[in-house]
Amino acid sequence: MVRPSNLENEILAGKRQACARIVEDSRFVKFITGLIIINAVNLGLETNTQIMSAYGGFLHSFDILVISIFVLELALKIYAYRWDFFKVGWNIFDFIIVAVSLVPHSAGFAILRSLRIFRLFRLITVVPQMRSVIGALFHAIPGMASIICILLVFLYVFAVLAVQIFGQHHDPVLQQYFGSISNSMYTMFQLMTLEDWPDIANPTMKYFPWAWTFFIPFIIITTFAVLNLFIGIMVDALHIVKEQDTKKVETDLLDEIRILNRKLDVVQKDIAEIQEQYR
Repeated sequence: MVRPSNLENEILAGKRQACARIVEDSRFVKFITGLIIINAVNLGLETNTQIMSAYGGFLHSFDILVISIFVLELALKIYAYRWDFFKVGWNIFDFIIVAVSLVPHSAGFAILRSLRIFRLFRLITVVPQMRSVIGALFHAIPGMASIICILLVFLYVFAVLAVQIFGQHHDPVLQQYFGSISNSMYTMFQLMTLEDWPDIANPTMKYFPWAWTFFIPFIIITTFAVLNLFIGIMVDALHIVKEQDTKKVETDLLDEIRILNRKLDVVQKDIAEIQEQYR
């Protein structure tokens, strides 16, 4: 459950507060979580023709029930939070996922209807740990973009070298791997992922015995060095997001303590006034 930050410590008026209590209740959140998982299984079963022929009507009815509950959930949230609902990115994500599920089942919208499986992504919005991981991923995008640029530079440089060195040979296998810059870039990417790299290196070393001095440094640089930087950036981003969450919890606790202190001061003043009246 993602409540707008400007409403976190605010008591809503009338029925809005009642709706907020419903959608923010831990039991309701667990119910929605379970419903998302069951619905994902249901959508998977719909891909089986035998199951659909036997239970298609039931599965379709259950799908309608699920989307109806999701629509009701969003309606309660929008009623409770009003336009503040759309100030939270995760709420907008929920709204789009549910809206896609409401696309009519016709030939022109068949592809969009298949996107109903995206409902499973709603788990991200209801499970705080998942939101933290996604937040860390977005936080790491700038650093990851720099690493991707470095990888592209290495791929291009080694691809050009491979074309000039190995691509000039008449062997059809070498032509397939290194005959053009596009083929060579694809081969370098395959080497970087270690996908059947001996099948590339061995035919090359048949004509160029020293080719191992080309392949091994490339693999060490790209696979064991640069790619591992992705892990380092993600770990660092997770650490930063965790610190931010910890600071937010501490801030919320301090705010609650201040509110309680103000209430305590008011109560003490009322007690003092009452004592003064009975003296």
